Amino acid sequence: MRNALRFSAILIGALGVLTWIAYSVLARTTRDWFEADVALRAQLVVGTARQSLLAHFHQSDSGALHAQLQDISRDQRIMAAAAWAEDGSTIAATDGYPARFSCANVVREIRRTPAKALAAGNGAWLKRTELPGGQVHVAAISLLDGSHALGRIVLIHDLSFALRREGKARNLLLVAFGVLALAASIVTMVAARLARRDWTAELRRILRGDEARPEYLPLLRDVRALVQRLSSEQEQEQRGGHWTPARLKATLSQHLRGERVVIVANREPYIHEHTAEGTVRVQQPASGLVTALEPVMRACSGVWVAHGSGSADRETADANGRIKVPPAEESYVVRRLWLSEAEEQGYYYGFSNEGLWPLCHLADARPTFRAEDFEHYRTVNRRFADAVCAEVDSDDPIVLVQDYHFALAPKMIRERLPRATIISFWHIPWPNSERFGICPWREELLDGMLGSSIIGFHTQLHCNNFFDAVDSYLEARIDRERNAVVQSGRATLVRPYPISTEWPVHWLDKLPSVEECRRGVLEALALPPDTLLGVGVDRLDYTKGIEERLLAVERLLERHPALRGRFVFVQLAAPSRTKIERYRELNEAVERTAARINARYADGPYEPVRLLCTHHEPPSVFRYYRAADVCYVSSLHDGMNLVAKEFVAARTDEQGVLVLSQFTGAARELTEALIVNPYDLDQASDALAAAVQMPKDEQRERMRSMRGLVAEYNVYRWAGRMLVDAAQLRRRERLTGRLARFGMRALGAQ
Repeated sequence: MRNALRFSAILIGALGVLTWIAYSVLARTTRDWFEADVALRAQLVVGTARQSLLAHFHQSDSGALHAQLQDISRDQRIMAAAAWAEDGSTIAATDGYPARFSCANVVREIRRTPAKALAAGNGAWLKRTELPGGQVHVAAISLLDGSHALGRIVLIHDLSFALRREGKARNLLLVAFGVLALAASIVTMVAARLARRDWTAELRRILRGDEARPEYLPLLRDVRALVQRLSSEQEQEQRGGHWTPARLKATLSQHLRGERVVIVANREPYIHEHTAEGTVRVQQPASGLVTALEPVMRACSGVWVAHGSGSADRETADANGRIKVPPAEESYVVRRLWLSEAEEQGYYYGFSNEGLWPLCHLADARPTFRAEDFEHYRTVNRRFADAVCAEVDSDDPIVLVQDYHFALAPKMIRERLPRATIISFWHIPWPNSERFGICPWREELLDGMLGSSIIGFHTQLHCNNFFDAVDSYLEARIDRERNAVVQSGRATLVRPYPISTEWPVHWLDKLPSVEECRRGVLEALALPPDTLLGVGVDRLDYTKGIEERLLAVERLLERHPALRGRFVFVQLAAPSRTKIERYRELNEAVERTAARINARYADGPYEPVRLLCTHHEPPSVFRYYRAADVCYVSSLHDGMNLVAKEFVAARTDEQGVLVLSQFTGAARELTEALIVNPYDLDQASDALAAAVQMPKDEQRERMRSMRGLVAEYNVYRWAGRMLVDAAQLRRRERLTGRLARFGMRALGAQ
């Protein structure tokens, strides 16, 4: 109804404009008609009385001329009349003849009138003009005796009748407009109500299972898909509540019948390293990908194909590079591949992290592309694809290809396993098409990714950017209705799947209470109990905004002197990609910045910045999360950033404040955090000040809301959505295959 009212208002406005235009045209046209009619009447009057007028002119009988002019002016539309000699003298005029139209004045006007206009009027001079009483029409008509002009007869017509007729026409037009507007509004309202009733009735008929009309088939498909998803999620909620490892396993058993899932990722979930004491230590890498996927693999089992990078990885794996993990649980298998130094340098450090990483992140690093690096990238992708094919136990497996290290692998796997269901998830941002066009091998990367059945990104914006890139650089069709790319008759779905962390976090099971964690952290750092503790947790990467984070701490101490001596910021920074010069420069820059801030504000044992550049195991990281008053995530560009969600998940006491960069995917979900622009140091420092001074009730309200979201949309839901979508897609493809084979058999029988 609101749309109908809006449409009626627009329609009435449009009709009003059209009516005004029509009235203007009509008024001008009728006025021209009236003037032409008056001019013709004037010539007819003079023509009718021509013989008697000529006789009076020849006799110079002014009295007779006056009498005849008086007789002519008895016409109600003729106000006055006059007779002039050719020399310009007045011979006779009716009583009350306007002095404004004296012979001298009219002759002056006639001389200014172009000869062409006079000729067009057959020697008559015509003009519409104004008098105090209204508009008049003046006609000065030559009185000819053969070809000789004796003088002029001047007739002044009253045009008030024309104005009255114009007024009546205007009023009639306004009435017609009002009736038309009212009728249009009524018709619009009735049509909208009937259309709504018809649409509602058709929708009810469809939902009852009746056959739908052809124009409703697209709507029917969307509604049924929505109903199916909602009913499935409602059933799952009733049966299992929040997504958990058990629910994920049950969902996979229902949709995939207990089949294994094969994951392809560069990082392995557990690294075996030799220690100085000669023992082997197991550790987890500092990786958001590992944080997200490892709980999924523990829940659903399968094989994780990864690069074996630990110094003790070979001796702890079997002859085929396989090892069961986690230690003491052994719920899934890691298949390790070994790379030569040249392969690791070209594929990982070169093309992946000097090329694709800065290409996809809007940070201060220029992508570097080398042909030899891409050749190593292609070779390693082929090796991983071969390893996947060796690990699957059917011809239509579920394969999860993870991140930018393996853009070519989906197509390579598809060539070997054409019936496989391949899900590629891109954990970092996807750039806009212009920026992506920088890559010399852009078409090959896109073509490789389109070997997937489903491509997942963190946000819809990244999906849109991917569609734009395909549209710009490949011969493929974008199916906007299905959100898919169709190439060579095969569709690849493109979907947003915002990643998350596990819930509940299993690392918390073995940790002490929040109070004990805080006390232990402060004692380890030799800080007093009333310290206001800020925490940052990152790999040392230029996209994480660590320098900007420390500068915001410095600005905080500048603008809030009362916090000096009380506020301490601890940065847990795991060294990363140290073979790349840009990362070595970042490491040095961060250390210089921290040292400068400490030198400026140190006071006895007090140092405002504690920089801990070493690898930290998850239990240690979660201790700091639980001890902190504020966690600052200052990424300059990030796909999601799981540190923000881990901090929220760690705060079982519903205390602590999250300060979050607006350039993270997490900022779209964790809206109760203090969202900042990390480049704006004043804004960031104000947020830090607000965080440490925030009342506990407000902290609890904000944290409770964010914890509810992370609990509901956890990593098991993320994985479950992808895998269920993959299972449904595989069922459709199997059905399509059976129908195709049936059709071929039928044709053969004929």
